[in-house]
Amino acid sequence: MGGMSPGRDSRRIVKTSTERRGASAGVKKRKIAVFDIDGTLFRSSLAIELVDRLIEEGVFPWEEKDSYEEEYRRWIERRGDYKSYIDKVASVFHRRIKGVPYQAVADIAGEIIEEQRHHVYTYTRDLIRDLKRKGYFLLAISRSPKFIVDGFAHEAGFDKSYGMFFTSGASGNFTGEVEDKDIIENKSAIVQRVVRKENLTLEGSVGVGDTEHDIQMLEMVDRPIAFNPNQRLYAHAKRRGWEIVVERKDVIYEIQGS
Repeated sequence: MGGMSPGRDSRRIVKTSTERRGASAGVKKRKIAVFDIDGTLFRSSLAIELVDRLIEEGVFPWEEKDSYEEEYRRWIERRGDYKSYIDKVASVFHRRIKGVPYQAVADIAGEIIEEQRHHVYTYTRDLIRDLKRKGYFLLAISRSPKFIVDGFAHEAGFDKSYGMFFTSGASGNFTGEVEDKDIIENKSAIVQRVVRKENLTLEGSVGVGDTEHDIQMLEMVDRPIAFNPNQRLYAHAKRRGWEIVVERKDVIYEIQGS
């Protein structure tokens, strides 16, 4: 095979390496801002919206709605908690997704994103816009399926997003398996990974979350914000002196300032 001579090729590699070293030395590292999505930016849960729509469209059987309807009522009536409700919804997706064509679910996810991409909280929407103007690297993390998280995060202006990665086989159908589940359930590990891979800095970093699942992630950043927190996150944030912000209707309350 023809090609470049070894001497010329090695000089090209040396020059490229030198250029890269020089460029990286002169580039200031971008700060990172990390956001939970469901209940923090999006005024619902992407997973709930997706499962509800899959049932409405007949992709999942209608009787599956009964499996989480009681937990929904208990939560609405304040007799139960949100975690029990969302866990029931997630179990439906895990149980029923095997064998379903990826494209059919992706199309429905696209419809949801198009319809609800503006159904966001004012506080976090404006914070994202402000941080983006300041040059922050914006990272979104959610336990909802990755294919809907990625689309929603893109519309919101994030640089990178992580969600539950449900695999599909050669047939194009979901296998029912989740890849790297242990990673997506450890938000702090994701932040560390992204900081390393993207050559970012945690100095001046910002984090926003709404439940105790976000605590480890929030402990990592310089400016942790508990937004519409549940009781466990609220108590932890109060002890740590973190910012606590609540948005109700068209009013934003800063319960504990920076």
